[in-house]
Amino acid sequence: MTTTITRRDVLAAGLLSAVPFGIARTADTSWGGYDQAIVIEGLGGPGSLTADSNTAWTPEHLSDVRASGLTCAHMTILPVGTTPTDAAFTAAVRGIAWVEREIDAHPDTFARIRTVADITAAKRAKRTGLIYGFQDGVAFETDLDRLTDLHYFGIRVIQPTYNRRNLLGDGCLEPANAGLSRTGFDAIERMNTLGILVDLSHCGRQTAADAIRTSKKPVAFTHTGCFALANHPRNRTDEELRAVSKTGGVSGLYIMPYLSGGRQPTAADVIRHLEHMINVAGEDHVSIGTDGTISPAVLDQAYKDAFARSVRDRRAAGIGAADENETGYLFAGDLNTPRRFETLSAMLAGRGHSTSRIEKVLGRNLMRVFADTWKS
Repeated sequence: MTTTITRRDVLAAGLLSAVPFGIARTADTSWGGYDQAIVIEGLGGPGSLTADSNTAWTPEHLSDVRASGLTCAHMTILPVGTTPTDAAFTAAVRGIAWVEREIDAHPDTFARIRTVADITAAKRAKRTGLIYGFQDGVAFETDLDRLTDLHYFGIRVIQPTYNRRNLLGDGCLEPANAGLSRTGFDAIERMNTLGILVDLSHCGRQTAADAIRTSKKPVAFTHTGCFALANHPRNRTDEELRAVSKTGGVSGLYIMPYLSGGRQPTAADVIRHLEHMINVAGEDHVSIGTDGTISPAVLDQAYKDAFARSVRDRRAAGIGAADENETGYLFAGDLNTPRRFETLSAMLAGRGHSTSRIEKVLGRNLMRVFADTWKS
């Protein structure tokens, strides 16, 4: 038997059990301002865990995108982890080309995003824009001139490092915590000049601190959690959240087991971390990057097997993080819907957050950061 939790299936009981922010007024999963808002997925995209890489998105995937209400999504272009630079660059270019073909094949659903004006246009056209980003610098770590080519191909967000060390710096799982290399510092300067947002989500603490100090443009943690609430190397300390806000940047909350000690997270976990981010960094510096797929997970045996393989493969490659386990699924069961951003909006509204604040968290903050970092 398969279980897909849809928007109507979300249970009201327990949704508002996070640390109180205000008086809970509603457990409704709809929010009146959602369809008019700019809604940006800070990290995620079409597809599903069980779909083969670089195979056409299915009619169900496309339907979920159209139902989601997302204005745009920052999606990852692979690879991540230790990969020879030439092979990584080739794989990245081919990955971009594949997404470009999917956009061309479904112009009623998708739009290319290169500028902030493209985001506004996608909203007007009722399409979902796709923003290309890297979670690792392996495709250009030996040749920073490639950044110019990658920007031309549409890359607008880059993490210098993933969990491990590369030639740019240390990732968050490196015990040495050595920070940016000389090449890493040069890469930050190049990204600033080209108009590429510096994303520090998987970077080591010293790497992140070096980038925050060096960057002349706002930086971001597009998908992270709060270390003060869950001790995990992927989560960020209050000091780091404040430091990013001082650059004018944003910290985006993911929906991951790292919010909850390795168990599958719940909506209450998400709200608890989201409200902590707002309290620490300020409402102008918080966003959402789920680190998941737009389509809901179908928790059947195929999904469980694929997830278990992914955990084992990541562990074997040395890029698995602490608390990764074969049942710590990367979605919240009570947010397992294409319109999870709307459910979160309704929960925030029910807890006393203003319409203005909710709109900022949904997408206005990220849109401002894109405007400050991208070149028109």
